[in-house]
Amino acid sequence: MSDFPHLFFATPKKLPDAAGLLGRVAVLDLGFCAQGLTPSFENMTGPFLARLGERLCAYVDHHDHPYHVRYHHDPRFVLASKDRAPACAPMVTSEVVRLLGPADTLLCHLDFDGLYSAARWILEGEEPYEGADADAVAVDTRSGELTPIGRLIDRALRAKFQDTPLKIAVIRYLTTKSAAAAANFRETIAEVARIYDQLEADTLVWAGRFTVRNDVAFVHVPDGVKFDKTELLLRGQAVARISVVENSGSLTLAAGFHSDVNFLDLFDLGGGMPTRVTIPSARKAEVLSRLGF
Repeated sequence: MSDFPHLFFATPKKLPDAAGLLGRVAVLDLGFCAQGLTPSFENMTGPFLARLGERLCAYVDHHDHPYHVRYHHDPRFVLASKDRAPACAPMVTSEVVRLLGPADTLLCHLDFDGLYSAARWILEGEEPYEGADADAVAVDTRSGELTPIGRLIDRALRAKFQDTPLKIAVIRYLTTKSAAAAANFRETIAEVARIYDQLEADTLVWAGRFTVRNDVAFVHVPDGVKFDKTELLLRGQAVARISVVENSGSLTLAAGFHSDVNFLDLFDLGGGMPTRVTIPSARKAEVLSRLGF
């Protein structure tokens, strides 16, 4: 294995070609595709795992899914539910890395928790900095305060969520032992974070357009508008128990992590985060009816 693994970033619904992943592969913070939606486990996650075969050395994840039971006897799979593990990064322990590594390639979720999970793997299960695990939990549950480092990285990732060079810079910043290199990577991150100021201002415009009914806040944002969906959902949650944002042909629903809301059960979805789901707008009438909106 090289000193620094190959890095790939993905979402459960958009996985890379397994043939393009080099050597032994560790998958971090990528939930199994939910049942009842497209793509599903059967046409996305399952075939991907089959193509990886024995090259899969570890699969660490904390998103609820009924198929977790299928892998209880496979030591490569370290799986938990969201209530047991609010973030994935703390699950990447020194014992996990020691027993399941080494990995030539890390395939991680493209969000904050996914990047922090990759950093912990590279650091052989150690926190990148004091409070990093708490930051991963705070971002993934959208509850609690962030450290200054966590806040900086969170704002940068929210400004350019699809920016692969930025994600690599974040992981390099979290794992480098060189103070000079860390300073360079931090400035790259800070430069992007400053872009978020305008995005946040644009988002607040839409935060004032929620319609609230029966403790549900709903807003439709036209296609092409630049905004931070996570921030807008949080603004909706500030005025109602459930927040719904419609944009680009889908509805994203969110509720507080410590609420008793479980969208997976309510909408018969077979996996994911109980308190945040995305459902096609084709089901809008059904969704709003079930929510009592």
